Amino acid sequence: MEPNWALAKKRPALEKRARIVHAIRAFFMAGDFLEVETPHRLPGNAPELHIDAVACGDGFLHTSPELCMKRLLAAGYPRLFQICRCWRQGERGARHLPEYTMLEWYRSGCNYRALMDDCETLFAALCPERQLAEIDLTPPWERLTVAEAFARYGSLSLKEALATERFDEIIALEIEPRLGQERPTFLLDYPATHAALARRKPDNPQVAERFELYVRGLELANAFSELTDPDEQRRRFEQEEAERRRLGKAPYPTPEKFLRELATLSDAAGIALGVDRLVMLLTSAQTIDEVVAFTPEEL
Repeated sequence: MEPNWALAKKRPALEKRARIVHAIRAFFMAGDFLEVETPHRLPGNAPELHIDAVACGDGFLHTSPELCMKRLLAAGYPRLFQICRCWRQGERGARHLPEYTMLEWYRSGCNYRALMDDCETLFAALCPERQLAEIDLTPPWERLTVAEAFARYGSLSLKEALATERFDEIIALEIEPRLGQERPTFLLDYPATHAALARRKPDNPQVAERFELYVRGLELANAFSELTDPDEQRRRFEQEEAERRRLGKAPYPTPEKFLRELATLSDAAGIALGVDRLVMLLTSAQTIDEVVAFTPEEL
């Protein structure tokens, strides 16, 4: 019997992936971040309308380690990172897997702009030549507000898109494909209604301190200054959960321990970066299937 040649031919990509993951870990260890491991099965995830968790026994597999990591942050751990498996129900495509690898890191005593600097220095460590597939990685990278992106690329203004509930559509179809084509782009300052766990800007409460990182139209990361008001966070969770239930989605219990400990969290910021997509970018892969050992269909 012959070996599985489809699996065997992935070896060069998987070797590159391993080196990338090792380099990521070395970068954060050198930056005095503590690597942590948190449970993959939780009683419930943070309720977000467009993210559905996979049920597991009497709980759910986590869609992100953020709740547990922020509890550690609130307990006094100043710098944390984690590389872990996450799950989201119904996510499958050329850039999506229902089981994927996430890198998350958190800093206390800062806001989301410090994480932009982290992204630039991380890429400098991974690509010291400062060039990647015709993308100039020399910092500073482009910083484009959501309002500016709608004015530049959208068929509607941001105000019109929100009023007609077409925000997500225009972001996905008209704006995202145009971002990060010559150098990486930070798309920042989202409407507060589209940032469930992010802090509002002190000088403009209609906007949240959130950004997403794009390279060649590919979303790599989502980051924000952390909301540290437990009462406001509870209200947002209740709004998201009410909308989820209205649409017939699985109910999540309120993460009471997280909300209780959130009161002790000082200024902080956190970011989630998709490792599979990062490996796609660094290896010039066309699909996410090329950079993982097994896809769901191969099991």
